[in-house]
Amino acid sequence: MGAVAYAPKVVTIWEGFKEYFRRHDFEFDFILYSNYERQVQAQFDGSIALAWNSPLAWVRAERMARARGQQVSALAMRDSDCDLTSVLVTRTGPLLTLEQLKGKTIGFGAIDSPQAHLIPLDLLRQHGMLAGRDYTARRFDVLGGKHGDHIGGERDAALALIAGEIDAAWMIDSNHMAFSREGVLPAGATTILARTAPFDHCNFTVSPGAPAETIARFGELLLAMSWDDPEVRPLLELEGLKTWLPGRTSGYDALVRAVDDEAFYDAEGKILAIDYRY
Repeated sequence: MGAVAYAPKVVTIWEGFKEYFRRHDFEFDFILYSNYERQVQAQFDGSIALAWNSPLAWVRAERMARARGQQVSALAMRDSDCDLTSVLVTRTGPLLTLEQLKGKTIGFGAIDSPQAHLIPLDLLRQHGMLAGRDYTARRFDVLGGKHGDHIGGERDAALALIAGEIDAAWMIDSNHMAFSREGVLPAGATTILARTAPFDHCNFTVSPGAPAETIARFGELLLAMSWDDPEVRPLLELEGLKTWLPGRTSGYDALVRAVDDEAFYDAEGKILAIDYRY
């Protein structure tokens, strides 16, 4: 299995999961990648049978598979991956509508962040607002290749908003609440101006040609993980979920549209974004 090392806790999580599966007579190992682009490529050279993928990595894997006449599938996802939203936050004051942001500067997360860049660009585009024409887009690029898993870009955008450097900032709703708890966004200092439609986040993506029986057993054991199990619960807490759910792909429509509109990947999964560094 492949996973991206976006934080030190990733090692703790997957070493713990490895022991859980071993207790159920299922041996597996994991490979850590520095970025999702390398991980997706590994799904097509036989290195890994399964990848813990970001939503953007799913889009690329699906396109690469289709271009090769192959298939990938979404095996499972966290309960916390479903029906998420991102919010456009302004300083509390006269800005009340998207229309009033014309000519202003809007902050975004990293270039490869689905929740703080690509999907927000799609929402603004759906409202007839294009970066460079109707507003100035300022990205806060942190750790390219992590697909927004590292929240540093969103935090930097929030800090720039409070400092008056930008007029609005995009962030996933859960980070907006976390920044408010932390005091990054002082109480009463900000207002939510817009919210995206619900979208989904990560999934376990099965590589083309992976052994069906082995994958099925992995999925069975994964879905059987219980919050009530004292050995499993700390791992679930670290990974940010209470229960695993069967994978679904219905929550990626806005991201797929944004990937095309912003020319991030082509139809075969080739990287088109010229200023993307990973």
